[in-house]
Amino acid sequence: MRRLCSAVLISMLLLVGSAAAANYIYERSVIQGVGYRSHELIGQTGQGYTGQKIVERISGTGNFYDRTEFELSVHHNAINYTQEASFEYFPVSYQTGTYDRKWEDRLCVANYDAGAVVTEQYTHAESLMKNTQISTVGNSHLNEVNNSGIEASFNANVIGVGHIGWLSMETKTDCRGRHFEVGRSVEDVTGVFSIEKYIQLFSNESDTTGAIDWLPCL
Repeated sequence: MRRLCSAVLISMLLLVGSAAAANYIYERSVIQGVGYRSHELIGQTGQGYTGQKIVERISGTGNFYDRTEFELSVHHNAINYTQEASFEYFPVSYQTGTYDRKWEDRLCVANYDAGAVVTEQYTHAESLMKNTQISTVGNSHLNEVNNSGIEASFNANVIGVGHIGWLSMETKTDCRGRHFEVGRSVEDVTGVFSIEKYIQLFSNESDTTGAIDWLPCL
């Protein structure tokens, strides 16, 4: 087992709104080191199955570098996310014990105003280098053009398991209460591979609300 030999370096800038109404969030972080890491990011611009949603979870052991920028505006109904990261797996030992877990990086972004969802996942990764950029915007009177949608760019080199998918559905239901599926794409790979994808999913129709999650992560 390798012994944990360097400290984790963390550089972070975080801005939020007032305590009464934290409706704007900006976070810029640079995290690098050797050891075990677990990270979770959750954000939304609306309650329930409305607005924009983002969920990201990272965990694993070994060497890691992660530079991330995250911006969320409730008033503009928008989320912007960029990540440049590299992960190398190996077990590590420290005073608190031995840690042995291959890297996982799971990201899902949903836009309920446009009926669009994008998923990027890497699991059992021995090596992962990635560059991700995602912007999602919904209906808002503050936006110059009321054109909701998701724009995403993925570029990754991986030794492990990868899964990238997108789904586009009509926001309005038909006479049977179902959402018409416009299209979908699912990419599953295992081994040593590289992925480069650019995705645009846009709609200029009005939003809708409901009590059932009709736009799940793929």
